[in-house]
Amino acid sequence: MKLSNLLILSACLLLTGVAHAFPQQQLVPGGIAVVKINEGSMSTLYYESRKVLTVSKDNAWFAIVGIPLSAKTGKHVLIDKKTSQHFTFVVADKDYPAQYITLKKTAKNKRMINPNKMDMDRISAERKTLSNALATWSNQPAHVDFILPAHGRLSSPFGLKRFFNKQARNPHSGLDIAAAKGAPVQAPANGTVVDVGNYFFNGNTVLVDHGQGLISGYFHLSKTLVGIGDKVSQGQKIAEIGATGRVTGPHLHWNVYLNKTKVDPAYFISDHIHQLTTNKK
Repeated sequence: MKLSNLLILSACLLLTGVAHAFPQQQLVPGGIAVVKINEGSMSTLYYESRKVLTVSKDNAWFAIVGIPLSAKTGKHVLIDKKTSQHFTFVVADKDYPAQYITLKKTAKNKRMINPNKMDMDRISAERKTLSNALATWSNQPAHVDFILPAHGRLSSPFGLKRFFNKQARNPHSGLDIAAAKGAPVQAPANGTVVDVGNYFFNGNTVLVDHGQGLISGYFHLSKTLVGIGDKVSQGQKIAEIGATGRVTGPHLHWNVYLNKTKVDPAYFISDHIHQLTTNKK
């Protein structure tokens, strides 16, 4: 099935809404591993020297691990530093499609493709701020049962190899949901706001910590309605969709981070969305 048809089908799911769901395992770069473990621990399980989220479900305990897009195929290992026990999972290859985006040749867009020195200084400082926020670890039960943060047309899935005006850039790190400026953005699960700001590429931004290194991000917003430290509830309106930062039109760019790793948000909503948006047939 062609990617354009898949996007149309997945858009129908987004428009009608999808109920909250337990994260779905997909052992690929950009995916997640759901590994059954002996008991819960919020501070002793590590993957690549980073703490790993653990959660109970149906009287069993699981580690939910973010797999980076740069991950190599083959066996990967979780280590319990308290007991020295090892848990393994095997990552398979995945070939993400390419997306070519043309930005109009305005002065602003030229800088979005090739930032000047002042822009680069700002970008460097912003990376440090974002990195500090994404390093948040709260020793509390994580809220992993997500609902959709917005409703609209799915304009770009996770993992696309991106080219802006034919120049290669980093792969697409989230899901893009296109909707009118001012459309509501809601918290997909309970959490605490750990960052609110305006960034060069991301525009107006909100980051929400859902516990144990599970953080969701909302970018290109027209308006933010929360502040750092605010507690938010699932379904609470936290922002409005906009077109700030590097964009071609109004939409929500939605990121999900696990163990400080960007993963496909679709795995936190439904494996059906992921199959529709990335099936290569």
